[in-house]
Amino acid sequence: MNDRYLLDTSVMLTLVRGGEPAWWLDQEFGLSSASLRPLVSIVTHAELKVLAQRNRWGPAKMKSLANALANVATINIRGGALLDAYISVELASRQHRPSARTMSHNDLWIAATAKVARATLLTTDKDFSHLSPNCCRVVLIDPYARRNQNDAALSRAL
Repeated sequence: MNDRYLLDTSVMLTLVRGGEPAWWLDQEFGLSSASLRPLVSIVTHAELKVLAQRNRWGPAKMKSLANALANVATINIRGGALLDAYISVELASRQHRPSARTMSHNDLWIAATAKVARATLLTTDKDFSHLSPNCCRVVLIDPYARRNQNDAALSRAL
């Protein structure tokens, strides 16, 4: 794939868990073979670390988390462009029809980061669907779905 990807927290969690779903994600989107490392928002770091502490992850899972985070490029929250993108994503989300959407602040930051980075947002979370394609390109994936050998991909560009 030639796209630059920003990975949502749900995708990073799949990679941390490992196994066949993580393998599929890597193969389908070329995450480990891309010339540019996938991106994540610093917000994803926080969400994953809260989840790890709340669920009392053991040393093996914490090592997997550290490894996953070491293999992505992190975008911090700073600068006018990201703040402007946050505002535009928030307003676009609230104006979405048929009903206004209220996204979590964390999801707004993640979407704004994808917008500023001009990256495709990979997610398993349908809460981002209404943002594509006007705010950022979103690819909704289900790495846990049952697949047969004829399935080209279990992803849908929105």
